[in-house]
Amino acid sequence: MTALLETRGVSKSFGAFRALDDVSIMVRADELVSVVGPNGAGKTTLVNLLTGLLAPSAGEVLFMGNNIAGVGPVKLADQGLARAFQLIQIFPKLTVAETIAAAVVSRQKKRWRLFASLAADAAIRTRTREVAEIFQLAGRLDTPAMALSQGEKKLLDVASAFALDPRVILLDEPTSGVSTADKHGIMQILIAAAKTAGVQGIVLVEHDMDLVAAYSSRIIALAGGKVLADLPPDRFFSDPNLIATVIGKRRGH
Repeated sequence: MTALLETRGVSKSFGAFRALDDVSIMVRADELVSVVGPNGAGKTTLVNLLTGLLAPSAGEVLFMGNNIAGVGPVKLADQGLARAFQLIQIFPKLTVAETIAAAVVSRQKKRWRLFASLAADAAIRTRTREVAEIFQLAGRLDTPAMALSQGEKKLLDVASAFALDPRVILLDEPTSGVSTADKHGIMQILIAAAKTAGVQGIVLVEHDMDLVAAYSSRIIALAGGKVLADLPPDRFFSDPNLIATVIGKRRGH
């Protein structure tokens, strides 16, 4: 099956330090691929390569068969690959509707339209409400982002990325800071939203092994900048040495 997103023999060095070494991964249609690993494994570097923020020192990064090395997240979003960026930390005073509408405006290439005119644009208003409903935020449209619960803030972060109509979405610890009791609820909303929105693939960077076990199609484990394993969950979690390597060190990137 053709890959939606892949790296081929990718390495990335920062001076003398090699953060990634000959990493080849693939995300196919209808997959949720989790990327896991201990502190310093190379997860953040990989994410930044996949989302065009960095160019590899060697190898290729391909989205829909096109080389996307270093093209940047804005151009990538136009092509159909979006990353949840925690916009609410940047614009906490915007309402839920304004935050989602900003992404809708961007997708419709009306980037310079003033917020004052958003209310007059029925298409943007309709799409904003549709996205809010998918993420169970329709009752919060007029609420400032900073007044939301932590779980609602996470949903709004991802809703903004979904408003870009991506084919593939990258989620970097989407439930961090959320109570354990709420994490599965948020993941279930995200996965249901992905299906509703026509998202074909999800890359999840996650340290919570319960979530990884529950929702992954495949698990890619990084350690020391290399791919340690690329396995379905049942095989991954049946290897105690692998689990110890992945979670045996303190959490982080």
